[in-house]
Parts: sequence; C-alpha cells; structure tokens
Amino acid sequence: MPPPARLMPYLTRMHEARHYSNFGPLVRTLEAAMAERFGIGGEGVATVANATQGLELVLRALRLPAGARVLVPTFTFAATATAVVSAGLTPVLADVDAARWQLTPEIAQQAIQATPVQAVLTVATFGMPHDTAAWLDFERRTGLPVVIDAAAAFGRQWLADGQGTFVFSLHTTKSLPAGEGGLVVSSRPGLAAEVRQRSNFGINLDPQAALPPGALATAGTNAKMSEFHAAVALASLDVWDAHARERQALQAALMHGIDDATGGTVAWQAASGGGDRLAPTSLCLRVRDGAARDRLEQACAAARIVTRRWYQPLLHDMPALQPVCEPLAVPRARELAQTVLGLPFFLGMTAAQQQRLIQACADALR
Repeated sequence: MPPPARLMPYLTRMHEARHYSNFGPLVRTLEAAMAERFGIGGEGVATVANATQGLELVLRALRLPAGARVLVPTFTFAATATAVVSAGLTPVLADVDAARWQLTPEIAQQAIQATPVQAVLTVATFGMPHDTAAWLDFERRTGLPVVIDAAAAFGRQWLADGQGTFVFSLHTTKSLPAGEGGLVVSSRPGLAAEVRQRSNFGINLDPQAALPPGALATAGTNAKMSEFHAAVALASLDVWDAHARERQALQAALMHGIDDATGGTVAWQAASGGGDRLAPTSLCLRVRDGAARDRLEQACAAARIVTRRWYQPLLHDMPALQPVCEPLAVPRARELAQTVLGLPFFLGMTAAQQQRLIQACADALR
C-alpha cells in the first residue's frame, strides 16, 4: 500500500472538491488513466467496489437467461463461483491445464462438447495472464462470450487488437492496491456503461437514453468505488512501475534460490501465450506428491514460516457450492490440489527471510 505522504495530495483534492463518492473526480481520473493504459475509450472502463461485484455485474450485463450455465475452473478462489451464483447463473466446474494451472481454450472446447454452456469465465490463475487472442478465437468459433477473471493480473493481462473483457482486483493483496476495489475493462459495446449503471442501483446516468437521468433503468446494487479508494489506487499507480520491478526481482531470486537448493525437484506455473507475470503477487510451487508437500509444510512450520494451500479445496469439494454447481471430471486439478503450496512473498522481504525460506525448501525437498 502507498505510504501516507503519497496519499495526501489525492486526499487533499478530494477534500477540496467535497466529493466523496458517486463517480467523483478521482474515480473519473482513475478510469481515464486506465482507459489510456489499455488503449480503449473511456466507455470501456468502469471502476467498482471490488472485483467480486465486478464479475457479478459483468455477468448480469451479458444478459444471459436465468440459470444459464457458465464454465469456470474448479482450481480458483471461491469468489469466481459465488459471483456466478449471485448473478443467478449456474457454475459448470471444469478442469485446468496441468502446467499452466488455468482453464484454457482447448479445455473449454472439450468441455462444451460434453455439456452445453452459455458463457465462459476463465481465471488468470495467480496472476498468470491468458492469451487473449486465443480466447477471442474461441469466442468467434463458438459464439460464447468469454470473461477473464484477471483479479491478480493487472499490468500483464492485455486486450488483443483492442478486444477482450477483463475484471481486475484492486484489493490490498494485489499489485495495484486500493485497499478494496475493482476494475472492469471491456471492448463489448455498452458493457462497461451497463456495469457502471448497475453499480449505482441501476439508475440511468445517460442523458441520451429514453429514460430521464435519475430514473431506475434496472434492478442494480451499490457497487461504486468511493473517492477514498480511488485516492489510494491513484497513489499506488504512481509507484506501480517501481514496485513491479521489485516484485519481478524478488520472485526471480526466490525461484532461482529454491531451484538450486532443491536440485530442481519443484515445478513452477508455466506461462501461457499471454506471457509471464509483470508484477507477481504470490509465490506458488508444485512438488512431486502429497507426501513431499507435507514435508515442506512441516519444514516451514518448524522455521516459523506460514504457508497456504491456495485454491484448496477445489470448488468441487466445497459443501456450500455443491448444490448449485455442475461438476465435470477434473483429474488434473485434483493432482494440483495435492501438490501445490503457496509460500511467503511480499515487498520488503529481507535477505534473511528469503534465505530462511530457501533453507526450509532445501530441508524438505533436497
């Protein structure tokens, strides 16, 4: 998060404008900066209170039939599926690629041959960007809309020839933190505008529309980004490039150190056609089997290092989701669920902390 000194100019602007929410000048400044960054008109960008609501509003803006089936990966954070359910739709839980840890166009193609779906919501797992062009080709071939949950992929998930639909998270754990926040970027005509309208209770904001401004156009919700959160996001954007370089260097150092210490016995997430992460926010590795993961967890615990079994259990195995989802066979995801482990990764990680982590990996896996 940006230090207080970085925030003060934006907080001062907010205070002087006396505008604290409801699409204030800082929100508009942030949206304009994002439109420029993505090379898309301002009508293609909308800020939201968080990425989960962004996903839900994008799905609602697609105007799919009630209960429509949306293909999602089972190896992801629960919010991907809960957003689908909250939008009145049905998650169809699919497998992921063994090396990339993502739902790919190839896997989606196989899935839709086995069961009908009306849309695809794939995930840039751990911030690894998708090949947007490959998904656009999938859209053209199948006629199915594709949304990329790019929560952790800000700065690397890009439009292809100006096309695509993404939802980014501006949570404090992401590379562009606002504390809480989300960003919708879409080339679909009218989609971002409808997300903005739905985020403001569904009230019409367009003076050119048939309804007068202020009239209720649809049943929406309150998912607006406040000026406070926009201030934090803008301050974060000021230092984003420098922090991205620090994140890249830290990840490279840790991966190299762990590879050397373990004799190359661990596997890292493979890049897709979208390239590698530009501003990584996590460090996850894959070991040979569940026993090796247990040893690594124990070695880390002994060294007072916290680990996390990211995206486990699978969505398939969450009791709260089982009644509202349709599960497909997911053999590769089940293997990942037994062998992937998240390790500490944060800006300001000292050399001693890095070495302690590397040594724990060596003790468990060498």
